[in-house]
Amino acid sequence: MATPIPASTPPGLKRVRLGAFAVTTLRDADAMIDGPWPIVGEDRPRAEIQALMRENSLPETRFKPGFTPTLVQTGRQTILFDTGNGEVGFIPRPAGGRLARLLEQAGLSPEMIDIVVLTHCHTDHIGGLLESGTPLFPNARYVVGTREFAFWSDDARLAAAEDGNEHKSARIFRSHLLPLADRIRFVKPGDSVAPGIDALAAFGHTPGHLAFHVESEGERMLIWGDCAHHEVASLARPDWHALFDMEKSAGAATRRTIYDMAATDRVLVAGYHTSFPSLGYVSRDGLGYRWISLTYQLDR
Repeated sequence: MATPIPASTPPGLKRVRLGAFAVTTLRDADAMIDGPWPIVGEDRPRAEIQALMRENSLPETRFKPGFTPTLVQTGRQTILFDTGNGEVGFIPRPAGGRLARLLEQAGLSPEMIDIVVLTHCHTDHIGGLLESGTPLFPNARYVVGTREFAFWSDDARLAAAEDGNEHKSARIFRSHLLPLADRIRFVKPGDSVAPGIDALAAFGHTPGHLAFHVESEGERMLIWGDCAHHEVASLARPDWHALFDMEKSAGAATRRTIYDMAATDRVLVAGYHTSFPSLGYVSRDGLGYRWISLTYQLDR
């Protein structure tokens, strides 16, 4: 039986049907930040990225990324992909950390989440696991990549510069995720998270970063986590290095592979850092790709 979708949707939420599944994206943060250089194109001259922004009628030095967890209701289980910034992530409150309030607006309580899936363990994906030191999702089981968990469990991560993303993520991993270890199921590419939901390799942004294929009644979606940090620059120039990629060459190779898959298969994509509603499609465009944001394609 298909999960019902309410007729109206509050701001900060976008609901669509995927076969018998209901998919909701949730805008955890809403802030303009500096960029996209060097977040995208750190290995290129700043002027080159600014020229690409001008060509696309976008600001040259500021942008508004998405920070967008995705909720999939299968009819049997309610599954949340990533948990946003919480109290400790990249975008602080009040601009970020809105997930709990958005779940309430979606008609759900945190107790109703059955599975929390983490694409990777950066702070803006795991920061929402706790609220005031208490697990926000008391009844949930957790899914994390085996390789990802092992990487962040290594105390060498704490040796990184204290003002950097690696050190901060390592600390938040220990405070927010490690205490939940007895409720974690570890997966590798090819493993099933739930019926119709399978893990895909997307290594590079972090060493164990995963994407997820979602399918119901022949309709498909790709949840790609942080395979793009900007819906123009990342796709038009997938070989440009990304500041927050921990393995630069692997991240670029993954972008090529994932974008080509999305374009070839013409699947709906949930891109965590693309502009809200963070849903769209990918098409080939010269030597790169183009993001086509979801508007009315799935209206029925």
